[in-house]
Amino acid sequence: MAEPRLSALQQRLGLRFTDPVLLQRALTHRSAGAEHNERLEFLGDAVLQTAISALLYERFAGSDEGDLTRVRAHLVREDSLARVALAIGLPEVLHLSEGEARGGGAARPSILADALEALIGATFLDGGYASAQALVQRLFGEVIAGTGIDNWTKDPKTELQEWLQARKLPVPAYRIVATRGQSHAQTFDVECAVAALGLTEHGEGKSRRAAEQDAARRMLDKLKASDRPDGPLRA
Repeated sequence: MAEPRLSALQQRLGLRFTDPVLLQRALTHRSAGAEHNERLEFLGDAVLQTAISALLYERFAGSDEGDLTRVRAHLVREDSLARVALAIGLPEVLHLSEGEARGGGAARPSILADALEALIGATFLDGGYASAQALVQRLFGEVIAGTGIDNWTKDPKTELQEWLQARKLPVPAYRIVATRGQSHAQTFDVECAVAALGLTEHGEGKSRRAAEQDAARRMLDKLKASDRPDGPLRA
């Protein structure tokens, strides 16, 4: 991995690693060798959750646990982390196998999100929690400070689950029905089933999560359009 690129990344982030091996490992995908970033990703996920929670606790002093949890879920979900990774230029410094690189791995949201979490984990090990917290503040502080709690709407899966639970109905079940396309550009077809009402809906997306959200949105639309939302609906 080119040292100038790593130096430029640290400069953009306002960091200087004492142990550069940690930084290299954080940016190494499992396809590139045994010294990959999955353990750092595990650690970074926990540090990120804690740091984001602290930022939200301070920013939204009048909000309850449910609101804070919902906002945090938006900030730490895969697509949000991938956008941050793109903004700081992670694709150009990722270490992937030749096959993974040819397949577009440097632009894959899951790989980018994992690498960002691994970078946070590496920062924690190298400089302690204060250093990792400062990094999270730089990465997420502006978007948190610039929005109100009402700007963070519930995602369809959460809203559907709450809609059903309010009516004493079991949560929906999701399953992948089909996948199409090559591994780096797959489209997922997911089914959302509400067994208690005998209803199913399908959704599509570039990731399983996106397809599940699409299916949940379609299910919500069907339920809300019904004249008898608590009745024994059938597909």
